[in-house]
Amino acid sequence: MTKTVEFYFDFGSPAAYLAATQLPHVCADTGAELVWKPLLLGGVFQATGNHSPAEIAPKGSYMTTDLQRFAKRYGVPFVHNPHFPINTLLLMRGATAIQLQQPARFDAYVDAIYHAMWVEPRNLNEPAEVGAVLQAAGFDPAALLAAAGQQEVKDRLKAVTQEAVARGVFGAPTMFVGDDMFWGQDRLDFVREALAA
Repeated sequence: MTKTVEFYFDFGSPAAYLAATQLPHVCADTGAELVWKPLLLGGVFQATGNHSPAEIAPKGSYMTTDLQRFAKRYGVPFVHNPHFPINTLLLMRGATAIQLQQPARFDAYVDAIYHAMWVEPRNLNEPAEVGAVLQAAGFDPAALLAAAGQQEVKDRLKAVTQEAVARGVFGAPTMFVGDDMFWGQDRLDFVREALAA
């Protein structure tokens, strides 16, 4: 039986971006399946009383440095987005819509949004910027934005967010291997060990 890694993520989390650059390798190495679970981190924070580390000045400053360390270790680009925080509701609905309606294009969507968020980075608070990013990645921005507004998509994103909270999720990234929960991109070694067990 193939093991799975359920990956709860939000594009607004730089730690989730770093985890997303590594989890495909972890899964390939261990023969596991990566199951992407787009959620709304703001909804998780609201339900759990948690807050972004960026809201605590000393922690936010430290996190920026620490994330740079991990990006260097992983050999991936990372630029702190000067427009942060970014309201990711539209972006996460887009991910959910693609996952439901065009699963073969999901990876391309994730790559495009993560690149625009944490590599270029761009102001994804602006719908025109989001549209330009999608257009450059080969998507029809108008069609995708329309799909993101469908009730089915809204309901699915809400349901996954509620599911995550019910499972004990309080932040992103959070990974599950079976019932074992791992929070933070700095817990990937534990994910790998759980998959190898």
